[in-house]
Amino acid sequence: MTHPLDPPADPRDVAAQAADDIRRITGVDRHDIALTLGSGWAQAADLIGETTHTIPATEVTGFSKPALEGHVGTIRSVLTDDGRRALVIGARTHYYEGHGVRRVVHSVRTAAAAGATIMVLTNGAGGIKPQWEPGQPVLISDHLNLTADSPLEGATFVDLTDLYSPRLRDIARTVDASLDEGVYVQFRGPHYETPAEVQMAKAMGGHICGMSTALEAIAAREAGMEVLGLSLITNLAAGIQTTPLSHQEVIDAGREAEGRISHLLADVIGAIGDAA
Repeated sequence: MTHPLDPPADPRDVAAQAADDIRRITGVDRHDIALTLGSGWAQAADLIGETTHTIPATEVTGFSKPALEGHVGTIRSVLTDDGRRALVIGARTHYYEGHGVRRVVHSVRTAAAAGATIMVLTNGAGGIKPQWEPGQPVLISDHLNLTADSPLEGATFVDLTDLYSPRLRDIARTVDASLDEGVYVQFRGPHYETPAEVQMAKAMGGHICGMSTALEAIAAREAGMEVLGLSLITNLAAGIQTTPLSHQEVIDAGREAEGRISHLLADVIGAIGDAA
């Protein structure tokens, strides 16, 4: 069975069609900010404003139901308290699902086509810094893309200097001055990293190990969006943590931290609006 994003389709045309679907279903002509809510962050959608429309992702061109527990399969249009429109994406496609990079970054390109100029990317991830504790949110300052892939096609050269916006990180620290930051390392997954791979990432300058975000951030920069990245440290990475890793551990840490980090994210979104 073919998919709308399969070649020879132009992925930007498919994103434009998806954005038109969202406009038709919601009646909202433009969204100002977009959020992809990873493990532990979903409650933020209820806190940033009034959800006026909830769309099953499968009703929007190019989207499919999430394969991972902890991710909702909807796209929400939220009216924030200051009158902006937020597009909340709960349908994330991970690279390890094997559908190709176009589908991984389709949500980001759709958000840009819907008018969003800021992309907030969140995830649950493993921490390399031993002082970090499960349930701790950290800002992403940069990334290492170890997927050996890119969402950019052809001779498309995009500057990734300051990919994770210093301005937005500064705004986040006005909400919580204790926020630490680090370099996110996207591995291909779905297996967790070996202790040796974690040490490799550490030697390369990485602090956070995960299976999402970097490819999405590249696509967001190509689309001209300003990017804010946040990771929930759900566990310490292999070899840093002495106990075995499990997805249940990730789910449990997300549920335990969800209320606190969702309030943090909602406050950050409010502060971004105040700074606009």
